[in-house]
Amino acid sequence: MSKNQKWIGLVGNPNSGKSSLFNHLTGLRQKVGNFPGVTVDKKTGTYLSDEGETINLIDFPGLYSLYPNSKDEKLVVNILANPDDAFYPDKIVYVLDPLQLERHLLLATQIIDLGFPTIIAINMIDIAKENQLSINTAYLSKKLGAPVVQVSARTGEGMAALKAHIESKDFSKPAPLYSLNKEHKKIAKEVADAIQSKQGAELNDYNALVVANHYDWIEGISDNARQNAKHIVELNQFDKLDQQVQETMKRYDTFSPWIAKAVSKPDDSNKFISERIDRVITHPIAGPLIFFGLMFLIFQGLFSWTGYPMDLIDGAFAWLGDSVKYALGSGWVSSLIADGILAGIGGIVIFIPQIFFLFLVISILEEIGYMSRAVYMFDKLLQGIGLNGRSIVSLISGGACAIPAIMSTRTMKNWKERLNTIMVTPLISCSARIPVYIVLIAFVVPDETVGGIFNMQGLAFMGLYLISIVAALVSAFVFKLILKSDQKSYLMIELPQYKKPIWKNVFLTIKEKLWAFIWEAGKVIFVISIILWFLASFGPKNKMELAQKEAMTYSIEQNLSPEETQNFIAAKKIEASYAGHMGKFIEPVIKPLGFDWKMGIALITSFAAREVFVSTMATIYSIGSEDNESTIRDRLAKEVNLDTGEKVYTPAVAMSLLIFYLFAMQCMSTLAITKRETNSWKWPIIQFSYMTALAYIASLVVYQLMR
Repeated sequence: MSKNQKWIGLVGNPNSGKSSLFNHLTGLRQKVGNFPGVTVDKKTGTYLSDEGETINLIDFPGLYSLYPNSKDEKLVVNILANPDDAFYPDKIVYVLDPLQLERHLLLATQIIDLGFPTIIAINMIDIAKENQLSINTAYLSKKLGAPVVQVSARTGEGMAALKAHIESKDFSKPAPLYSLNKEHKKIAKEVADAIQSKQGAELNDYNALVVANHYDWIEGISDNARQNAKHIVELNQFDKLDQQVQETMKRYDTFSPWIAKAVSKPDDSNKFISERIDRVITHPIAGPLIFFGLMFLIFQGLFSWTGYPMDLIDGAFAWLGDSVKYALGSGWVSSLIADGILAGIGGIVIFIPQIFFLFLVISILEEIGYMSRAVYMFDKLLQGIGLNGRSIVSLISGGACAIPAIMSTRTMKNWKERLNTIMVTPLISCSARIPVYIVLIAFVVPDETVGGIFNMQGLAFMGLYLISIVAALVSAFVFKLILKSDQKSYLMIELPQYKKPIWKNVFLTIKEKLWAFIWEAGKVIFVISIILWFLASFGPKNKMELAQKEAMTYSIEQNLSPEETQNFIAAKKIEASYAGHMGKFIEPVIKPLGFDWKMGIALITSFAAREVFVSTMATIYSIGSEDNESTIRDRLAKEVNLDTGEKVYTPAVAMSLLIFYLFAMQCMSTLAITKRETNSWKWPIIQFSYMTALAYIASLVVYQLMR
């Protein structure tokens, strides 16, 4: 990334509405990636000014001050304190919550003192009005030395004024608000001189003081300059903690009187709607009941409300495959397209309605402010098993995908609790397991309604999620006993005011997550589907010919119909194919679980991603089948053991498979993220080993008891 790129940085505390403002400004013109060399999300976007100029924005991760603890916060400080960084902003839009004005102004004044041209955007002004708050922005602007704009990312109020300030070329740096004492000023001057060769005159006194606090990890300075900074700090006996406390108290003493004059509000602050709702939502008894009630409704909806669009997609792919074979005739090209590519892709596209619904609900809960309450509510309980309140965010996010859920643990300060959360999060049933659950639950639980409203398959789905949650919590307690740490745990979280969801944010989040799911899974499935088609369609020439001869002989002896003969030949040829050899190789190990060699193929391929299981079975059972219009569920239901004549997918086998996929670590991407977040192969190996062992033992017990 060239330093010539001009950036407008959006900075603010968590829950300030910063990302909502970013979404409003950029709309669909945004990209999500990672900052170079780290796994921290980088959200960038653009919008066109009235003059046709492209304005580049970057949405920085939220932080509370320039004295950070978490990985995300440190990254932001690294960029803001280093004028040579590729993402160093030319101007900053500082976003704050009007209901938390005093708390959020701490970081705002620090940003101003770094020397950035700064625009103060008081977001969610519509909520402030609902709470009868009135803010004198002219007075605050005069005191801060920076323009102050009241905006609402939900209604669009004030956005024109904000854009005018962002696009303005006539913008000077504000005067410093915090005066360093004589001792700290001396240290800052010496540190600035020590790293002059890298950052030059752009490093002001306060910037140098921030570097003096963080010289041991801050980037953008040479090793020699780092040693010089260390020498200066030690020589002057610089007490970092004392300086930070002094600075914080002095800043509050400065701007607290400003807020008292600038903000008028009702005398009784307890009348705020959020506080009244919290008395119920965070109640020790009612709170958890409401939480689990919400989860129950989500899983009911996942089964009951998404059936129609799923049926449409399923039928469309069945028709498409049949049309391809009709248009192209028999041959390897039509087989590749219909039985390989379309069958594989159809096996994942059909589950888009469920994924959409899951992300929709999670996004809404995040938008209205409920998720922060869940963190607060479960903190004490989770600390008892080696986690903390922030772990609930990872565990709930794990219901969508373990990868971002594991990455979200960076906000946790305690390493033991963070590692524990990383190790158990993949046990939570993620969206990649949904395809497996939906296909297999039908073999175990009838599609019937209980009590007039509850779908039995939906209840079973909820049961699987509850089992995964219990498994995660029990595993966390075991890891608590194994992992050792002297760090003390605490929770610092801001409970935002309840607010109406900004639907643009909700659907941008769904778009981002859904596209990532389709694209990442789609790439894997596309390649694996083609490979599987080849492995299932071809094999050692002599064995394939022998299989066909034996099948023909058997068909004549048993007087099978032409359709039965064709399907029997196809089944024998798959068994003799390369894929059949792979499945046969591991069959002795998985046979006690009730799995045959075809399921073995799916177990192998689904190590790439769990959802590949369904597309694998779709591909295997499509090869050579004359019943092209049957869905994967129908094909599995018709599968018969050639030796015994019994159904392959009995309730015992289906339940065994469900339990295996419930616990098994069938996701290489999750293992890779665990490696990156722990910076060691030790933990992903342990994670894979204990989850595989748990899956095998649980599946073995279930099958042996049920059969």
